Amino acid sequence: MSSRRPPTVFDSFNNAFEGIIHTLRTQRNMRIHLGVAVVVIVTALIVNVTKLELIALLISITFVLIAEMINTAVEAAIDIATTSFDPMAKLAKDIAAGSVLIASVNAIAVGYLVFAGQVADRSAHLLERLRQAPAELTLVALVLTVIAVIATKAYTGRGTPLRGGIPSGHAAVAFAGWMAATYVAGSGHRFLISSIALIMAFLVAQTRVESGVHSALEVTYGALVGALATLVVFQVFS
Repeated sequence: MSSRRPPTVFDSFNNAFEGIIHTLRTQRNMRIHLGVAVVVIVTALIVNVTKLELIALLISITFVLIAEMINTAVEAAIDIATTSFDPMAKLAKDIAAGSVLIASVNAIAVGYLVFAGQVADRSAHLLERLRQAPAELTLVALVLTVIAVIATKAYTGRGTPLRGGIPSGHAAVAFAGWMAATYVAGSGHRFLISSIALIMAFLVAQTRVESGVHSALEVTYGALVGALATLVVFQVFS
């Protein structure tokens, strides 16, 4: 009778890293969370947040990543244990997913509290010079964005004005709206309004990819077209 060797500390660390790597390879949301975490940490270092603010950000990021990994583990265990639809299994998955949502909302709130003042102060001088532009510039920017989208689709011969092809018209208009909202918003609420508009633009872009109408590249190109066209309009005419 052979006894199995107990795992060493090295084995434990190796197994833990394998779990992290597996989650990153198989879970898109985990990759998104990790990418956002890297951006947040780099931004925190650039704007020189305080030590307590950095601690709050790191704790919030850690909660999100842990919740996502626990959610993945719960889903895997339930899929192995059940071979048919079970309402309790679905409930368990929903609860695990809810923990990720709560952690993500908390991280967004902490990020806003930390960066709102930092980003607003650093961008106020530049945007204040451009904010005095007439409201008609927003309409002009959106019209030019639509023209650019249609012209590009006509040139490439892919898709229709409202569906498919490069670039994504929905993403272009959404990100053009974000850029316009950022310029037009007053200094007191600019960061909040810009953040909400940016989140909405990303949601629009995601729906185009999720529905299979556009690829990620087409959506990215559309976002760049919309944002840059609006930026040029406000820079030139404001």
